[in-house]
Amino acid sequence: MIRRFGVEGGTGTGGQHLPFSRAVEAGGWLYVSGQTPMRDGEVVEGSVVEQSELAIENCLQIMKEAGYGLETVVHVTVVLTDARYFSSFNQVFRKYFGAHPPARICAVADLVVDCKVEVDVTCYKAP
Repeated sequence: MIRRFGVEGGTGTGGQHLPFSRAVEAGGWLYVSGQTPMRDGEVVEGSVVEQSELAIENCLQIMKEAGYGLETVVHVTVVLTDARYFSSFNQVFRKYFGAHPPARICAVADLVVDCKVEVDVTCYKAP
């Protein structure tokens, strides 16, 4: 069985409708779509630390709605817009995932929205 969360899509920058689910669950796996430091469709300005915390908090909120917790995170994908943010991001990552460190990939690339970081998570719990 496949369950979709946030099927109605979210609101992106400029009020555009986003045509994808916030998360999809299948066979005990939860795939959370990439989250940026946005609130109500607008990027929240701030340092990479502040933006990273909000991006992760956005993931956690979606996970909670789906019934998953930090201990269920098996993989995280991180995209930073500048390699110099790596150390600061790691401090934030450790704060959230230190007790249950997941596997992770971190890359540097341009993002479609004007922010410093995007984070997605993959979770698992036995069905």
